[in-house]
Amino acid sequence: MGGLGPEEWQAVRLSLRVSGVATLASLPLGILAAHALARWSFRGKALLNGLVHLPLILPPVVTGYLLLLTFGRRGAVGEVLAQFGIVLAFRWTGAALAAAVMGFPLMVRAIRLALEAVDPKLEAAARTLGASPPWVFATVTLPLILPGVIAGSILAFAKAMGEFGATITFVANIPGETRTIPSAIHAFLQMPGGEAAAGRLVIVSVALAMGALWLSEVLARRLARRVAGQ
Repeated sequence: MGGLGPEEWQAVRLSLRVSGVATLASLPLGILAAHALARWSFRGKALLNGLVHLPLILPPVVTGYLLLLTFGRRGAVGEVLAQFGIVLAFRWTGAALAAAVMGFPLMVRAIRLALEAVDPKLEAAARTLGASPPWVFATVTLPLILPGVIAGSILAFAKAMGEFGATITFVANIPGETRTIPSAIHAFLQMPGGEAAAGRLVIVSVALAMGALWLSEVLARRLARRVAGQ
């Protein structure tokens, strides 16, 4: 990593920033969506499940185009946000939005699996003692699903680090603003003599992805042991 040039470091820093913001911003909604799919019965549940997992089955370019239509300056939502000075298209914040959308299904799935493994009788017992639903979730459910929350967050972070198709369609490939590691690799491969820089970024990308997966496993195991010890 010591051989990285200024442009490469810029792409690494931006990728970490975009992925971190994408993961943290989508986590509350991810927990809510997972809880709804795992615990609630309501009309439209199948539709919600489909919408959550849609980014996994759609081509990333299509997802990016839909984001552009929705959050672009002339989009239904983007035009309203622009009146308040919030612009997402062709900005790093838009890259974070695209990364969050692409990583969201992985996050929700991991948290949902963790929720489905929790015995509902434990939550029911807490409610019989007079605890409110939010308090039951905070004191009983959340500690039990923390391994799933951690795993889902890190998987979403890793997915965000590698996102390319939706990002480049929605926010383009602007150096210093939206050029993340995948976009930088693509740009370097289009330049004569850029293979070395692209190769260095590939190594960084693989190292970050493997590190994220390793950290996910370690944290999940430690939290599982702690919960079991309680």
